[in-house]
Amino acid sequence: MAFDGLVTKSIVTELNSILIGGKINKVFQPTKNELVIDIYSKEKFFLDICIDSSNCRINLTKHLKPNPKAAPNFCMLLRKYLNGSRITSIQTVNLDRIVIINLKGYNGLDNLVNYSLIIELMGKHSNVILTNENNIIIDSMRHISCSNDALRNILPANPYILPTSSKLDLQVTSENNFLNSISSSDYNLVTAITNCFVGMSSSFLNYTLEKLDIDSNNFTKNDLIKFYSYFEKLLESITNYKVKCEEFELNGKKDFALTLCDKASLGSINEFVDNYYAQKESYETFVNYKNSVLKLILSLLNKYNKKLIVIQEKLNECNDMEQYNLYGELIIANLYKINNNINIENIELENYYDNNKKIVIPLDKKISPSLNAKKYFKKYNKLKNTLNIVNEQKSEIQKEINYLESIVYAIENSTSSQEISEIHQEIEENILKITKTKSTSSKKNNLEIAPLKIDGFVVYVGKNNTQNDIITFKMSDRNDLWFHTQGFHGSHVLLKTNGATIDDTNPILVKCAKLAALHSKAGSEKKVLVDYTLVKNLKKPKGSKPGFVVFNQYKTIIIENN
Repeated sequence: MAFDGLVTKSIVTELNSILIGGKINKVFQPTKNELVIDIYSKEKFFLDICIDSSNCRINLTKHLKPNPKAAPNFCMLLRKYLNGSRITSIQTVNLDRIVIINLKGYNGLDNLVNYSLIIELMGKHSNVILTNENNIIIDSMRHISCSNDALRNILPANPYILPTSSKLDLQVTSENNFLNSISSSDYNLVTAITNCFVGMSSSFLNYTLEKLDIDSNNFTKNDLIKFYSYFEKLLESITNYKVKCEEFELNGKKDFALTLCDKASLGSINEFVDNYYAQKESYETFVNYKNSVLKLILSLLNKYNKKLIVIQEKLNECNDMEQYNLYGELIIANLYKINNNINIENIELENYYDNNKKIVIPLDKKISPSLNAKKYFKKYNKLKNTLNIVNEQKSEIQKEINYLESIVYAIENSTSSQEISEIHQEIEENILKITKTKSTSSKKNNLEIAPLKIDGFVVYVGKNNTQNDIITFKMSDRNDLWFHTQGFHGSHVLLKTNGATIDDTNPILVKCAKLAALHSKAGSEKKVLVDYTLVKNLKKPKGSKPGFVVFNQYKTIIIENN
């Protein structure tokens, strides 16, 4: 994890210079794993405490999240005890990711009392614990009991016990002891250090060893001395604020590590961590939202595809209906030759539709030939009616599948939570049939779609069916030009002409056609046909799905991709 003991120590060092003596105004809990403390210390600050297993951290934040209407119980308890109290000290425990915020305030009897807010940042075991001056737990964000195989109780009225670790603290380990601890190890250097010492993540070690030109799998005693010397300098630089966080990529994933810098910069670590995790959480929220909506729409698409298979099976049954009609006609035409009272399994008759070739007609021996003829006519009429109904059903289902596939394309190519929200709203209104309020509909019509400036023209590109409808029918004029790929799902592209006539040789047409091809499912094709026409030629049939238009007059541009 990038947020290791060294980053924690750097964060706390900065907090001590900013928040000591600060007054707690209020505590918020925007999510089940996150607390935000409003602190006034010469100016207003917001301290973010997150115990999410993959994003646990503590830092000052400027990226505030909306709070629930009703504050959770633990949040209300912290408000009761901490509102109005002042921070006296902030400390870490060795190089572990444990932060203790000591506070002083008045209780309900106006007696001066001390509290400690203990933040344990330990992955899935992270917690926030409030204790009194006697080190007794008042309450915690997560309750943990020894009865569930835990090593200690984190429960109200229990004494607080620090988590134990067999690892050493490199801050108080001599160079010789460090060398002895590593030299006897059979692991590579990264694994050896993380197994022996607390507070250094593999991310930090991989980044630092590469920076120091040390091979983790083939290191020498001099390499160990070099690392120890660097570590000592890093610790000293933390107290002088001459450290920074640098982002890097490891195994295809973004990460960051603490490193040295020449110029002191108070608050830089808090600012970096705040921005890093804000972007990370924003992206994770977007991906989770995107996947949940995609899962919903793929489930619906799967249902429609199954319906289409059933319908196709019914259509296959209708392939024999003319044969049943023929059987009935031939039996009726030859009744005079057939003993109507004799029940037989089949009969051979001349097919006067096929040069009187012999044809064997199967019969139900339980009934007479005339009743067999009626049975065949009945089966023919039933399949004939079925054919008409099922063809209509097939047409409607194919339209639904086509529409759902357009949504899948829009979801897969979305780049923000706002775009996914628009698609989700479209699904609710047009597929799930959830009625929206007037304010929601008004908000939909007021979507901000960023324009593109190309050769002095304004161009709009829809990112989903909702945006496609808006730019095509709400933001366009009659003489604007509209572009769309032929035979592929994709964006509507609108070229604002401001009433001017665009000559067919104007390069803006090809540029808009390339935009339409790029923002379509045909983007990877070698040759893409893009149709374009005046907006006045477009029509939207009543009751049609979002993004659907029809047009007859158009021209086509061929886009060739290299």
